[in-house]
Amino acid sequence: MEDIAIRGGTLVDGTGAAGRRADVLVRDGRVAEIGEGLRAEHELDASGCVVAPGFIDIHTHYDAQVFWDPALTPSCYHGVTTVVAGNCGFSIAPTRPEHRETIALTLENVEDMNPATLAAGVPWDFETFPEYLASVARRGTALNFAAYVGHTALRLYHMGDDAYERVATEDEIRAMARSVGEAMDHGAAGLATSFAPTHLGMNGKPVPSRLAELGEFEAMAAELGRRKRGVIEATIGQGFAFDEIYDFQRRIGVPVTYTALLAIPGFWQAGSERHRQELARGTGVWPQISCRKITMQMQLVDPFPFDMATCFAELRAEAPAVREQRYRDPAWRARAIEELAHTPLPTRWENFEIAESDVHPQLTDRALVDVARERGVEPFELMVELSLAEDLRTRFRYVQSNDDEEGVTHLLQQEQMAMGLSDAGAHVGMLCDAPLPTDLLGTWVRDRGVIPLETAVHKLTGEPAAIFGFVDRGVLRPGAFADVCVFDPATVAPGAIRRVRDFPADADRLTADTPEGVRHVLVNGVPIRTEGTSDERARPGQMAEIG
Repeated sequence: MEDIAIRGGTLVDGTGAAGRRADVLVRDGRVAEIGEGLRAEHELDASGCVVAPGFIDIHTHYDAQVFWDPALTPSCYHGVTTVVAGNCGFSIAPTRPEHRETIALTLENVEDMNPATLAAGVPWDFETFPEYLASVARRGTALNFAAYVGHTALRLYHMGDDAYERVATEDEIRAMARSVGEAMDHGAAGLATSFAPTHLGMNGKPVPSRLAELGEFEAMAAELGRRKRGVIEATIGQGFAFDEIYDFQRRIGVPVTYTALLAIPGFWQAGSERHRQELARGTGVWPQISCRKITMQMQLVDPFPFDMATCFAELRAEAPAVREQRYRDPAWRARAIEELAHTPLPTRWENFEIAESDVHPQLTDRALVDVARERGVEPFELMVELSLAEDLRTRFRYVQSNDDEEGVTHLLQQEQMAMGLSDAGAHVGMLCDAPLPTDLLGTWVRDRGVIPLETAVHKLTGEPAAIFGFVDRGVLRPGAFADVCVFDPATVAPGAIRRVRDFPADADRLTADTPEGVRHVLVNGVPIRTEGTSDERARPGQMAEIG
């Protein structure tokens, strides 16, 4: 590696300290020196820019994509240098050969992943979790990579198809706990699960982790407590929410982060107040928050966002032709309208737009309620009418949640709340929230002044590194790994989201590959983005070590 001097910028080192004028000298993958007037054979201009640690995205689902897209696009474009995969308990290891299709169908329903893409893109030269990490490491990555071992994968590995049907036996629980210990000893970031009612897997059934008793999960989590390392991540739901998670963390003794404390009226206030009370007692719980509106695209051929309604959950096991029959049935549509109005997150039709339509291009970007009003029909009836005209392929865009700006502002300003929920690598046909860091820095820091720049950088770097115990990452200081993001605070922004077709099996996805203001990105001292141009061939990433 050649020496690199990053010159002329304002150093914001990730600790939360005030920025200062300083150059950064990089040597052998690490920060060699910080000061003024530093020179090297290779120099990067940072004038007018902030020089910060590379950003850490703690909530991704890159478990499979890492094999066919080791650059981990689009996160690499937005200053992210370390990712954590396996969230919500949906790792792809451990997996026995006979359960690969079950894992694929589970990920299809719960994370909108294409089974054909998974079959074509995942090498499946692994079975255990340590073998999975070794497979990723052999192929190389552009970014540093860490992953949870997942509760759903563990249940399928040790229980087979029964994982979808029943609680575990004591012997099965002990076997799952041993697998967690093995994973932790070979580099896992921690253990993840989901109890969320929205998480439906194969054939519309609750994902296997939702069938577990809390004692089962706690027996596995105790493996982290014994080692005093790693993080537990949970998507909360009935039986594991505010009333349980804080006491659970005190019993286990390692950090717990939960997904997600979203800015939904009535929800964020209660969650924030409970967290404030627990902070006064002392807690290692970190609610995950996001500055992004949860904006999805959907089609009635695969109505994933409506799965909280029973009638739509039942469609999961039906063929597309049967789904079309249901949509044509007036009684079924009336039932759907009623159920969608009374789900835990009621459907707000005023938040829907018509996003893409080959048959009705003149309606693109129009509000669904406006067109429905003109035609004198219910918004859902209009959605069905438009969709039936093009094989259920009409795309609709809607803001599902996290659009209460007062709530987002409040949550960003609270102590011990972690930036998370980019969901990068999942729901790729429906949303793209990988630009979370550039959105935070542009919209919420520069444009709205909700939090200071130094605080925002800390929340993207030093804070998550400390939660996970990532060794020598998250801060810029002599001796630390040279993960660096150089950005222009006056122009940084997430850029446009567009649809591309670049996944295995000719699958499409949404991406955000044109951020503004991200000038340079280095991973372990190697530039992967220079003057706004990315090198997707670089493979300087490492398996992120946890201390």
